[in-house]
This record gives sequence, C-alpha cells and structure tokens, in this order.
Amino acid sequence: MFGASLGAKAQNSSPYDLEGAVQIALENNLTLKRSELNQLTNEANLLSAQGNRYPTLSTGASSGFRWGRSINPVTNLFETERIGNINLSLNSNATLFSAGRINNAINQNKANLEAGKFNIEATRNDIILNTINLFINVVFNREQVKIAENQLETTEDQLARTTTLVEAGQLPLSDQLDLQAQNATNQLEVINAKNAFRIAKLNLAQAMQIPFTDDFDIVDPELEIDQNLMASENPALIYETAVNIMPEIAAAQKTIESAEYGVRSAKGAFYPSLGIGANVFSNYVDRAAPGQEPPLFATQIENNLSQSVNLQLNIPIFTQFNNRSSLQRARVQRQLAEVAELEAKNQLRQDIETAYNQALAAKLSYEASLTRVESLGESFRIAQQRFDLGAINSVDFQVAQTNFFNAQADLLNAKYTYIFRVKVLDFYLGNPINLN
Repeated sequence: MFGASLGAKAQNSSPYDLEGAVQIALENNLTLKRSELNQLTNEANLLSAQGNRYPTLSTGASSGFRWGRSINPVTNLFETERIGNINLSLNSNATLFSAGRINNAINQNKANLEAGKFNIEATRNDIILNTINLFINVVFNREQVKIAENQLETTEDQLARTTTLVEAGQLPLSDQLDLQAQNATNQLEVINAKNAFRIAKLNLAQAMQIPFTDDFDIVDPELEIDQNLMASENPALIYETAVNIMPEIAAAQKTIESAEYGVRSAKGAFYPSLGIGANVFSNYVDRAAPGQEPPLFATQIENNLSQSVNLQLNIPIFTQFNNRSSLQRARVQRQLAEVAELEAKNQLRQDIETAYNQALAAKLSYEASLTRVESLGESFRIAQQRFDLGAINSVDFQVAQTNFFNAQADLLNAKYTYIFRVKVLDFYLGNPINLN
C-alpha cells in the first residue's frame, strides 16, 4: 500500500538510507518472492478455467501391421495376410450447458487472483514496516553509544583530576578508587552499547537479506518530534479508515467471494450437462481386392473419409455421494473464509488499539523524560561544580552523573519509540511513511 510512496532507490553499498534499505529488503525477501510465484499459479488456473469455454480440438494418426487371421477392410473377408494400415482422425468437443460451472470456476479463479494480489501487498507492507523498525533501532543504538561514550569521557576527566588531587594529598584515595570503579563500569557500558549497535545493524542486514560486514552502516535521518506528531484520531476512527484500505482485509473478502463461487459450482454438479462432439476419420490399408492394386494413398483416404457429430447428455442420478460431499466441503470453505475475515478484522482492530496505546504511552513517557533530563542535567551540572570544589564526595557525584545519563538514555528510547509508534498509526491511516 505505502510501499510505492517511499520512492525507493536501490544502493549498491553502505551506507544505506531508509529508502534504499527498504527497496533491497523487498527485492531480496524470499517470502515475497514465493507469494509472487504463487500468483503465477493463480494466473495459470484462471487461464485454464477460461479455456473451458472453448471447444477442444485434437488430431492424431496411427500406423501398424496385423498378422494372422483378420478382416481385410477392403474386402471385408477374413485373410491371413499381413495388412498394413494408416489411420487419421480429427476430434472436437465442446460444452453447451454445465449449469454455470464454467462461469463460476472462472469467477472463482478471478477472485483467487485478486486475493493473491492483496496478499502480496500485505506481505510487502509487513516487510517495509519491519525494515523501518529495524532501521530506527540502528539509529537508536548509535545514539546509545554516543551517550555511553560521553558518560565515559566525563568519568575519565574526573578520574584524571581526582588522581592529581589525591597525589597532592588534597583528596582521599577512596575518591580515586570509587572513580576508577565507575570508569570501569562506564567502559563496560560502552562495550555493551557498541555490541547492541552491532546487533541492530546485523538484524537490519539480515532483514535486507545481504551479507553483514563490519563496514555496514546507514544514513541517519533527521528524526524530530513536533507537537502535532500524535495522530488526533482515536482507535475506532483509525480502524474505520484502515478496514477499508488494508490489503489483508481485502484479501480475506476476496477469499469469501471465491468460496461463494465454489459453492455455486458445487451446486451445478447436481444438474445435467450437455456437450457436443465431432469427429472426422479416414484410413488407408495396403491391401486391395483380389487381382487389383491398392488405391493411391490420397484416393483411399478420400474414399474412406467419414464424419460424425454427437450430443452428449449427462444426467447425474447417483454419484456415490460425491456431489453432496463436494457441496458440503465448499460450504465449509465459505464458512472458514468468513471466519478468516472476522479474524483479520479483529486482529487489525487489536493491532490498532495496541499501537495507539503504545503511541500514547510513548508520548507521555517522552514528555516526562524531557522534564526529567532537564532537571537531572541541571542537578549534574551543579554536582560537577561542587565536586570540583570538593563540596561533595565521588559517590554523590557518581549518583548525579548516573542519574543524568540514564535519563538521557530513557529520553532517547522514548523518542524513537514514540516516532515509530506514530508512524505505525500513519500507516493504518494510509499515509506514506516518511522519517525525514
């Protein structure tokens, strides 16, 4: 649905922008390729069903020899001579009446083809949405690395200053030891953040179905939050829009339509069917009447030419319950399709409700995190000044530092979670996803 709106452009090497990452993920996804191949089967099924409207036409020839006692087709007498023959035939059959089974089969396959198209579209949407989520996760984890490195840099600066003061006898050794422990902790946090960043890039590369290398990277989009980012519609209104545009719902509805034609086709099996057949036949044998030469091939073919036309009426009386069981299976398939449509609608409604509440929670978390970062940032700035003046010890300084950087990490997480959740709501409203 929104795949085409991305205006994706394929890129051959890192770094990848969002559009390039999505395009490559679509091109390489095997589930999507399988769906597209299955669609070719649907097209072939429709072509086959449409072909049943037209007569069949076939021609054939056979040639052979007979030995022993057999009838000479020229003299109609039993002979024991070897007889060679060539048979030529042309056959055609057509259905005149089938109680709508041919038309119903055509319409059923048309509905299957349409359902397949919508399923492909739904698969594309899932791939795009997943790729965007993984892309944002890479951006988020890169920012986490920056926060961890900033925290480590601050701790290293304070450790260097404290070490100098301890060596000068102005601070106790315990302050230096505390900061050394904090420095080691911050180094581990940087390592963990870089590992998480690497795993985020690995997950994106795997979603794109490309080999992962150390130089794999992305182009960070400008992700900012404005006051109007949150969708104003409530979940019910979003659902009313989404249920009319989501391809998975359309696919479920087309499946019901297909199943209904299947029921009609099964009912048609209870009615008589009428067909017509035509045949043209001729043959040649290499024997003749006694004392005569066999006629020329073309002459004998012309002389032996015969034609026939026949009507075939088939009236089902007892079919070992095959027609009845076929109708029952067709009705069950229709009911299953109706259940599947209801499941798809329920799942869509639940997904929208979940996405809306997650977006709302992320918005509130983001707003609270903004206030928290501002307060703790000021608190950390004052603590740093007081620590430099010796007014507080290293433990108090570490607490203020840790609280501030944890608040920054929480704000970052809330920001990207909020952005992605709102983009999901935009997706359900049929709006193009644009992170820039």
